[in-house]
Amino acid sequence: MIAALTPGNAKAEITCASCPSPVQLHLERLELGLRTGPTEEPSAPKFKELGVADQNAGVDEDQETGVASVEDLSPFPQDVSSDGVRTEGDTPGRSGESNRASVEEEREPLMGEGASALRRARRSGAEFAEFGQSRWTGRTGAEAGGAPEDGQKPGRSDLGWNRDEGRGNTRQDEPKIASSTFSLTGDSAHNHAVVYWSGQNSSVILILTKLYDFHIGSVTESTLWRSTDYGSTYDRMNDKVGSKTVLSYLYVCPTNKRKIMVLTDPEFESSVLISSDEGESYQKYRLTFYVLSLLFHHTEEDWALAYSHDQKLYSSVDFGRKWQLIHELTLLHISYVTCRAQMCTEANRNYPFPGYIDISSLVVQDDYIFIQVPTSGRATYYVSYKRDSFIQIKLPKYSLPKDLHIVSTDEKQVFAAVQEWNQNDTYNLYLSDTRGIYFTLAMENVKTTRGIGGNQILQPVMYVYVHQVAGIKGMLIANKREDNQVKTFITYNKGRDWRLLQAPATDLDGNDIHCILPFCSLHLQLQTSENPYLSGTISTKSSAPGIIVATGNIGAELSYNNVGMFISSDAGNSWRQIFEEEHNVWFLDKGGALVAVKQPSVPTRHLWVSFDEGRQWIQHSFSSVPLFVDGVLVEAGAENQIMTFFGHFSHRSEWQLIKIDYKSIFSRKCIEEDYQTWHLHNQGEPCVMGQKQIYMKRRPGNYCMLGKDYSRILSAESCICRAHDFECDYGYERRGDGNCRPAFWFNPSTVSRSCSQGQNYLNSTGYRKVVLNNCTKGVKEMYTARKQQCPNRPPKGLLVTTKNGKLTANLGSNITFLVHLDEGDSLRTNIQLDFGDGTAVSYSNLSWTEEGIKHVYKSAGIFRVTALAENTLGYDTTTLFLHVTCPVEHVQLVAPFVVIRNKEVNITAVVLPSHSRTVTYFWWLGNNTEPVITLDGSISYTFANEGMHTITVQVAAASTILQDTKIVAVKEFFKSLLLSFSPNLDEFNPDIPEWRQDVGRVIKKALLQEQLLVAVFPGVPTAAELFLLPHKNQSEGKKKSEEELEQASGVIVSALNQNLVEFELKPGVRVIVYNTQLTLAPLVDSSPRHSSSAMLMLLSVVFLGLAVFLIYKFKRKIPWINIYAEVNQEKEQEMIGSVGQGDSTPKITLSELDDLFLCVGDKSHPANTQNECVQIQSPDLFKLLNLNCIC
Repeated sequence: MIAALTPGNAKAEITCASCPSPVQLHLERLELGLRTGPTEEPSAPKFKELGVADQNAGVDEDQETGVASVEDLSPFPQDVSSDGVRTEGDTPGRSGESNRASVEEEREPLMGEGASALRRARRSGAEFAEFGQSRWTGRTGAEAGGAPEDGQKPGRSDLGWNRDEGRGNTRQDEPKIASSTFSLTGDSAHNHAVVYWSGQNSSVILILTKLYDFHIGSVTESTLWRSTDYGSTYDRMNDKVGSKTVLSYLYVCPTNKRKIMVLTDPEFESSVLISSDEGESYQKYRLTFYVLSLLFHHTEEDWALAYSHDQKLYSSVDFGRKWQLIHELTLLHISYVTCRAQMCTEANRNYPFPGYIDISSLVVQDDYIFIQVPTSGRATYYVSYKRDSFIQIKLPKYSLPKDLHIVSTDEKQVFAAVQEWNQNDTYNLYLSDTRGIYFTLAMENVKTTRGIGGNQILQPVMYVYVHQVAGIKGMLIANKREDNQVKTFITYNKGRDWRLLQAPATDLDGNDIHCILPFCSLHLQLQTSENPYLSGTISTKSSAPGIIVATGNIGAELSYNNVGMFISSDAGNSWRQIFEEEHNVWFLDKGGALVAVKQPSVPTRHLWVSFDEGRQWIQHSFSSVPLFVDGVLVEAGAENQIMTFFGHFSHRSEWQLIKIDYKSIFSRKCIEEDYQTWHLHNQGEPCVMGQKQIYMKRRPGNYCMLGKDYSRILSAESCICRAHDFECDYGYERRGDGNCRPAFWFNPSTVSRSCSQGQNYLNSTGYRKVVLNNCTKGVKEMYTARKQQCPNRPPKGLLVTTKNGKLTANLGSNITFLVHLDEGDSLRTNIQLDFGDGTAVSYSNLSWTEEGIKHVYKSAGIFRVTALAENTLGYDTTTLFLHVTCPVEHVQLVAPFVVIRNKEVNITAVVLPSHSRTVTYFWWLGNNTEPVITLDGSISYTFANEGMHTITVQVAAASTILQDTKIVAVKEFFKSLLLSFSPNLDEFNPDIPEWRQDVGRVIKKALLQEQLLVAVFPGVPTAAELFLLPHKNQSEGKKKSEEELEQASGVIVSALNQNLVEFELKPGVRVIVYNTQLTLAPLVDSSPRHSSSAMLMLLSVVFLGLAVFLIYKFKRKIPWINIYAEVNQEKEQEMIGSVGQGDSTPKITLSELDDLFLCVGDKSHPANTQNECVQIQSPDLFKLLNLNCIC
C-alpha cells in the first residue's frame, strides 16, 4: 500500500522534527516506511555542508553515512607536526566559535537509512565569518557564536594549549587502542563521498567518492571502494561496475542490507546498478527517468518508490529492475491519495480525505498522518490515527495557528510546536491525547530559529529548542523565552510541571560557583546536529538513561559566550562541567563509556574516553598526524568494538579512513559485582511518571565491558496517583491555584453532543492522566472522567456542509452534503434536507446521514439548501446557499446604436447557456475607471456627453470570463430609417456577425463620414437600420438641423422607394435595398426591432455620402436631379425636376453649388484637375452636413 500527496499548485506546510528534508518527495515515512533518497546535486557552490542524514537514525546504531568535502580548503596548520608528536591544539578545549560556523558549499540530501553526506569544511577561521549556520549544530547567527562585528565568538586560540588537555590520563600502564589508516589514493580531487556501513555484524564498508563539477552541474568522475575487513583495507570496484561508468548515488535496502542500489549520473547515462551480495557484484539496468528521490518499503525488501525530476512517481517490486509509472503531475490541486503500488489506476485510488489539501502539508509519522487544509484564510489541521478517518485537530479556540511543527510522535501522543497568531520568533508547545486530536498547552514561548535545510535547494528549516531525553519517558528539556531572556527548563511529567536547571556547585578547578535559583541557573544549547555522526550540542541515548551531555553556560540566561561542556549522570538533577571547550561526545559500549573528540574545525590526533560518566577522561592517540575529523561511525550492534573516523590531513590530502578498535581499553566483561543500582528521581521525588524505576549502572572505575545482553532497568513499581500525574484536559486551563478550570470559550456540556438517550458518555473532570503515566489508585478516581448517562436534549448546533467544503458545484456533478449536530439525541432526531430545487429527503435519525447525502442538480442557479433537525423536545434549522454553475460559452452585448444624451437607456448582456444569478457582470461604461458590478444581465445608464462611447461587459461564471464590446453614438437628436432587402439575400445569410460586417463593407468603402450610421440586424429576414445624425455638437440651432435631417431623409427615402439602391453580393446575385419605415428620434424609444435581444449591430460610419452615392449611381433614373461632368461654371442656369415631383421638387440654382463636388479618384482638393469630379445639384443636402468634398 502506498499513500501519496498528489501535487499541484498550492501552498502551505506542516513540518516535523524527523521529517525528510523539504526537497524529498513527501512520501517519506508513509506506509512504505523509511527514507533513503538522495537528491540532485546543487547547481552552484554557494554553501558547504558538513552533514545531513536521517534524523531518526541513531548515532551509533545500524548506520550508513557519507563523507564529503569541498574544494578550496584552508592550508594545513603550520603548527601541526608530521612526526606524530602532539602539538598545540591536539587536546579537547575551547576553540574560536568562528571555526564552528557552517560553510556549506554543497548541499546533499539524505543518503539512505542513516546514511549521511559529510563534507570537508574550510578550516580558516576568517572564512567562517560570512556564513551563518553552525557547522555541526545547525545554529545560525549569534547562536553559532557570532560576535556583533563579524559573527565570530572571541575565544582562546584554536590551536593553543588549554587546561582540558591536562585532564586526560596518559599513564603508561593504560591500554593502547589499535588503529589503522587507509587513504583513498587517487581521489584527492573528489569533493564528495558517501560511506555505508550497516553495523549489523557485517565487515563490509562501501565508499563512493565523486567529483562534482559546479559549472556543468553534474558528476564527472567517481570511484567505488569496498572493504571486507571493517575498513582496514579497501578495493577499488570500478572494474566491477564499468570503468567508464560515472556513479552519483548509493542506496542500501533498510530491511536487507546486503541489497544495494547505485545510480549513474544521468548526464552520461541513466541506469541503476543492483547488488545482492553487499556490493561484490552488480547488474546494470537502464532507466527511462532520472531519480530525484528514492523510498524503500519498511517491510518488503524488494519494494521501492522513485520520484523523478519531471514530477512523476514510479514503483518497483523487484528491487529496481523494472519500474511502473504510478502518477504524473496533472492536477491543479493537491489531494491525499492511497492505492496499491502496482494497481494505482484511477479506478483503484482511494481518497481518504475529501477535498484538497495544502502542498507540502502531508506528514506521515508512526501511527499518525497530518494534513493541512486552507479554510477561509486560516490553517486547519487534520489527523488520522492508525490510518483511520481524518478528524480535525482541536487546538484552543483562539490559538489561530500560523504554523505547526510536529516535534515527536514516539510516546503514544503528539508533541507539536504551534506558532499562534500573535507570535513571531517563538512557538507554544502542545501535547495531545493518544489519538492526536485534542491538544493542551505544555509550555508557552519556546525558542525557535530557522536555518538552511539539508538539501540542495536550501529551503529554510525550523529548529524548535525542545529535546526529549532518550531512555526516560516523559522527560523533556526546553528553552523558553521569558522577559526577553532565554532560559532552560526541565520537566519529568511531559510538561505538566517545569523547573530551571540547577547549576554545578563547583567549576573544573573545584572552586565554588555561587549560582542561586531562580536568579541563576544552567542553560543548555538544545540544537541536535543535522549530521548524526557529529553529536550536536546535546546528546542522550536510550541505552544510557540518565546521562545527558550538553553544551551550555551558567548565568541568568542562555548565552553563546563562555560556554562549556556539562554532564548529568542522574537525569538532570545535578550537573558537572567536563570540558571548557565544545566537543563531540559519543556513547560506547551500550552507554557504559563515553568518547570525546574536539570539534572538527581544528585537527586532532587524540580522543578521550571516560568510564565513570565523565568524572575522569583517559587520552588515547588514534593517528600519528592530526586529522580534521569530518565524522565518526560508532559500531554498536556486534561484539567487536570498532569506530571509524573520516577526515583528511590537509586540504590537498587524500580521504583518510581511520579504523579504531577500542576493545583493548576494556579489561574484561562485566560481572554482577561490577554494577550498582541507581534510582531515578526528580529532586528527591522517587515517583517519575507514576512509577519508581531502578536502573543498574557500572561502578565508577571498573573498565569492564557491558556487552550486548546488558539491560539497564532493574525494576519498576507503580506509585499512588497524585495531582502532578494529571494535566488539564482539552478546553481547561490551569489557574493560579493550580486547579484546572474551563476556558472562557469552552462549554463542557458540548462533550456529550454525540450521545443518545440510554447511552453513556465520559464527562470530563477538567483533568486527564498524562499519557504513559503508570500511577494507580490515589486521586485517580477523582480526576478521571466519569461515565454518565446521556441526557435527552433538543437539537442544537445543526450544520450542513458539502463534503469538499465548497459552496460551489458544477452542473451535473454529484454533490455530497454532510449534516452535523452539536447537541441532541442523534438516534431519535429526525433529519430533513431540502435541496432548494423542488426535491427533499427525510431520515429518521442522524446515523443514516453519516456517509453523506448525495444530490445532482439539473440546472444552474443559487439554491437554498435547508436542513431541519427535530425531536420531541424541539427543533433546529440551518441554511446553506449553494452556487451550481456551468461554464459560460458565449456572451452578446445588446445596446442601442444611437442614444439621446441625458436619457436613460437599457443595456443587456445575453449569456449562453443561460444562468440564473450565478453570473457576475462587470460593466465598463464610457470613460469610467471602475466597473459597475451586477448580478443581473441588464443595466440602465445615462450618457451625459455627445460623441462615440464604448461599452464593455465582462461575464464571470465558475472559472470562465468572457467579454463583449459595443460602440454607441450619443446625440442630442437623430433620424433613422428601417431598411429591408430583396428575398434573395436571405438565402446567403448565415446569421453570423462576420457576414453582416462583410455586407456592410460594400457601402463602407465609399461612404466614410460619421454623420451616417448603418447597422445590419441579426436574424432572418435580413434587415438593417440607417441613422441620420446631425453634425458633431450641433445642439444649437436644433430646429434648423432637424429640418436638414428631414430633407436628407427625404432624398434617401425617395431613392429607396424607387428601388434605385442595390449592390452585387456575388456574381449574378444583385440585392435591392428597400425602405421599411421612417422612425422618429429617438429610435431607441420607437423601434420595436431595437429592443430585440438578438440584435447584433454592423456599424458603418458615413457621411450623408450614401445619398450622394445613390444619386450618382442612379443619376439617370431620378428625373429631378442631374449630375454631369463639369465643363463650364461661368453660366448660371436653373434646373427643374420633371417627373412626378410637381411643386414639391426643390428648385436649385447653380450659384448654390460653389465648391461642392463628388471627387472620384485620389483624395485631393477640388482644384486638383487630375481628379475626375462630378458636380452635384443638391447643395442644401451637402451644406447641412458641412461637406466640401467626399472621396
